[in-house]
Amino acid sequence: MRLRVLVYNVRQFRDDADRVVRVVDRFAPDVLLMNESGGRLRLRRFAKAVGMETARDPWSPFRRRVKNAVLVRSPWRILDRRLYRFAGSARFYPRGVLVAQLDGSGSRISAASVHLGLRPAERRNHAEQLIPILRKLNGPLVVGGDLNELPDGRAVTHLTERLLWDVWLLGGDVVGETYPADRPAARIDFLFVSKGIRVERAIVPAVPDVDGASDHRPVVAELVLPEVEGSPE
Repeated sequence: MRLRVLVYNVRQFRDDADRVVRVVDRFAPDVLLMNESGGRLRLRRFAKAVGMETARDPWSPFRRRVKNAVLVRSPWRILDRRLYRFAGSARFYPRGVLVAQLDGSGSRISAASVHLGLRPAERRNHAEQLIPILRKLNGPLVVGGDLNELPDGRAVTHLTERLLWDVWLLGGDVVGETYPADRPAARIDFLFVSKGIRVERAIVPAVPDVDGASDHRPVVAELVLPEVEGSPE
């Protein structure tokens, strides 16, 4: 089964929410892994505009939000969701990973949206916490987000040496830098997959609406999920 995944830090829709909608509509992902997803009302409006179902952080009156989200397009649907908060985050900027269990016409996958901290030690600590969370998940897995570091960083290396594969190394175009959007100079937004998922292509699009939509460019990947035993080709 084919799966198109888009990873996008939308900067809480502070730049141009309509442009973000146009970018997502242009690529029509099955799964959108979002960082800095903004206020709940804005996120609901965005999801309605692009016709996608949303999994986001649960409401809490006592703690600051971890603004990661996973959105899916029919025939995919969200079966379950859970937010894991990372210990050791900056006091006023909590970090974590939102994991959603997805079903699409009998195929099931786990999708995780993650956003790491700004300090190297914090990122490595979060990556160490992330691996055991992901190891408990069954079946194919896609993990994406803004990791705030380059591909040779300690957090990225920790993830790729233990569990995940960087889609850019498996099927990326020549130019993969995602930040800043108007003049990209660093690849800090990633999509990872588990063993068995085939990467057909990964791109960082340079379409007109990308400039001005956010301070990040998105990552878009075409994947092929492993066949479910006994299913037709």
